[in-house]
Amino acid sequence: MRKTVTRKKALLLLASMLLLGGGTITLVDRHVQAGAAPYLYKGAEVPGAEAIVVLGAFVYADGRVSDIVRDRLDTALELYRAGKAPKILVSGDHGRQDYDEVNTMKNYLLKAGVPEEDIFMDHAGFDTYDSMYRARDVFLVRRAIVVTQEYHVKRAVYLARELGIEAYGVSADRRQYRAIAKYKAREVLARNKDFVGVHLLGMKPKYLGEAIPITSDGRATNDK
Repeated sequence: MRKTVTRKKALLLLASMLLLGGGTITLVDRHVQAGAAPYLYKGAEVPGAEAIVVLGAFVYADGRVSDIVRDRLDTALELYRAGKAPKILVSGDHGRQDYDEVNTMKNYLLKAGVPEEDIFMDHAGFDTYDSMYRARDVFLVRRAIVVTQEYHVKRAVYLARELGIEAYGVSADRRQYRAIAKYKAREVLARNKDFVGVHLLGMKPKYLGEAIPITSDGRATNDK
């Protein structure tokens, strides 16, 4: 209940910012992007970390990944094989039995040859805020490489750093994506909402739970 109330407060504050004018929205958007900019890298130039955090997105019911998710996973594989981190944390939505981003992502990595013990699943990474918060508090990640597309990576890295994770971002863009203009427009509001959440409301994720250190065995996160 607390999470729902806090999220509603965040949306109300965001609505108030919209009423005050686009200037506030623009300033916050630029602040978030500028805050993340020094920590964004291309591929193998990124510093090493404890884990590569791959943020989830749409997957198909038949077990296929979308282009956006495939590109995130392929980028993570390159970093893992380059020795940039010993573990991969896939974080996404597994809130229903009939929709499972994290096992789908894990299966892709297994087929690519990543040992099962090196793959951790966050079944409650329902949004970017929850994924970063849980990476810190559930998986005890202190230093991370965050992998997602360019339009998204700045917010993810900004959030992680504001939450106390030494985070670096790598863009997973490998093609032109359909509806990218819509994603970019939506991201402006998402940056503002998460700014309010982390700085003004101290939002907590929907679920926390017992710690599963990223230095342990990823099979501890199996649910099947």
